[in-house]
Amino acid sequence: MSSTTTAVERPLRRLAVASTTTCASQASAYGKCIVATYTDVRKDTCKDDFLKFAKCVQSAVRRLFCRPASILTAI
Repeated sequence: MSSTTTAVERPLRRLAVASTTTCASQASAYGKCIVATYTDVRKDTCKDDFLKFAKCVQSAVRRLFCRPASILTAI
């Protein structure tokens, strides 16, 4: 794998892990809000759920990013 591919893949992998496992409950709450209101879309309808999900993902990615490189290669 080239270094360019690896450099792009790692952040995407971190984001995927953070959004699907670490922040599953926040993602689920946000998704349920979207599904419940998709027929009557209005700005900021699910803002609170989105902000909780975004904060969780940012925190999780930050924690993963700060780990030693040897741990990141195992992810």
